[in-house]
Amino acid sequence: MKMHKEDLEQIYRSASNQFDLTESSHQICLLELADSLLDLKQTSPAQLAALAQKEDCPLAFKLAVKLVQSRKYLKQINKPISIGIVFAMWGEHHRLLEKSPSNINGENSLLTKVTQLTWACKGTKVNWHLYPVDDGCPHGSFDIASRIASRSSQPDKISVLQLKDGISATQGPLAALNDVDDSRKGGAIIYGCMQALADDADAVIYTDADNSVHMGQLGLILAPFVANKAHVVLGNRKDPRSILVKQEQRWGIGIKTLRHMQRMVGSSIFSQGIHDTQAAYKLISRDALQHTLAKPTVFDFSFDTDWILAAMQHQQHIATVPFAFIDSAAESASITQGPMSTWLTLLQGLVKALRARGAQYNHKMAQLIDKEIQTAEDLERIIDLLPDELVNAKDAELGDQRLMSPEALAQWLLKVKTESLSTADQ
Repeated sequence: MKMHKEDLEQIYRSASNQFDLTESSHQICLLELADSLLDLKQTSPAQLAALAQKEDCPLAFKLAVKLVQSRKYLKQINKPISIGIVFAMWGEHHRLLEKSPSNINGENSLLTKVTQLTWACKGTKVNWHLYPVDDGCPHGSFDIASRIASRSSQPDKISVLQLKDGISATQGPLAALNDVDDSRKGGAIIYGCMQALADDADAVIYTDADNSVHMGQLGLILAPFVANKAHVVLGNRKDPRSILVKQEQRWGIGIKTLRHMQRMVGSSIFSQGIHDTQAAYKLISRDALQHTLAKPTVFDFSFDTDWILAAMQHQQHIATVPFAFIDSAAESASITQGPMSTWLTLLQGLVKALRARGAQYNHKMAQLIDKEIQTAEDLERIIDLLPDELVNAKDAELGDQRLMSPEALAQWLLKVKTESLSTADQ
């Protein structure tokens, strides 16, 4: 036992506090670290969890513990299960490729996912299949991903798709799309899910094209689906047991105002303990997906809330899980297309989905968004400002109209707009 304790302490002390998504050596070392922890047969899950919760715990050790928990659960699954993993590709031509002097943000993300899933599922009854979907990428993500897939160790487990091949139908989930430009991620995810369903997947996991979510965590998101029969499982980065390395500096202080508006109008979601609607780590059962895709409301970045509302509409069990997320901001579409363009889509899409799904919502806030939040410029005007009512507000308080009502927000927005026009005229 003494030797075992020394081994664990040595592993803990030698773990790195750095993890670079573009460095292949970091990915390799993390899996080796997880394997070392799995080899410590007498170490209890509680011991590892306690170490991972220490304030000074090295980042790599915390990540490895998540992988250990995932791997142990996957090995316990006693009947075959088929999982489709879908992600959209738009402007992913750099992250799909390896890092190099001419491609400093390269993550080798497709092959990294294959390695991570292979590690997690080896010797288990879990069968996985990847569905990367080109969302009309102008930089050839489909061709790049196709070449990479053909050279991978498991090409039969990767189906590279193009959204343009799925929008010619006159009926079905994509019938509303006339062109790939009518989609902003949502259409591509829908098409990937359609293919996964056609391939008899028991459930589909949606993630991002980058390496922000380590796919070795598969067991964490599968557990509520397998053990508790959850129809939808949402990764929750805000859970205190989650690992979140996020570059929040992309937003100004006014992000609190946007979140206040979002949570107030979408209280039917946020009041249910769902605090992270946009996390790119969600599982949807086959049954729930069929209900959701029967009539999608939106095909853009706001599809997450539409899908959550669809599950609520059909009274399907929704669970949340903590997980590890490391922000991959350098090539993020929200940066490329403009953060405020993304937030405009999120707010407008949420209002549209709330109305279409027959959910309860704050009508006055929805009307305010309809009237005052019409362009990205409307949001850019307020992203570096903050109403007095929200200055000291805690994150958990945002969305409470007693903090700042729609009427008060309307007055503040009018004041900001008037001052902005006055300054422009000077």
